[in-house]
Amino acid sequence: MNARLNVFASPVAAKAWKQIIAAGKSLGDSTLPAATRELVMLRASQINGCAGCIDMHTKDATAAGETAVRLHLVAAWREATVFTEAERAALELTEEATRIADAAGGVPDEVWANAAKHYDEDQLAALVTQIAVINAFNRLNVTVQQPAGHYQPGRH
Repeated sequence: MNARLNVFASPVAAKAWKQIIAAGKSLGDSTLPAATRELVMLRASQINGCAGCIDMHTKDATAAGETAVRLHLVAAWREATVFTEAERAALELTEEATRIADAAGGVPDEVWANAAKHYDEDQLAALVTQIAVINAFNRLNVTVQQPAGHYQPGRH
């Protein structure tokens, strides 16, 4: 399978992608735990059906020490006992923000309040931005049908 478009061969797309990549990298400097960021990126990618991002984030999380059990259970986090309450709040916010078009009023107040119990304002800002960035990556990759399976951990 080949991608429909090589985004890095297009000056316009390459410039935009580099900015999105930079935005994602800047979140590594936040106090939001790296494990939480990876779980969030994996869950949004699962919802959006982005094979390239699922490939990347499972491999990067594994390389960073995440367990296979937790990675396998991200899709069923509500029933899984391996996530902290803070991680569960982040995953819930991720689902609501990723599926924003499915809810008439956007992210429900109770979902936001639950996340705010576990994260300070800077961490919430990083969490919301991480969700937005991964959704942008997902939409781009799914649209151009970016193939998956060959990602090497740490490449991006």
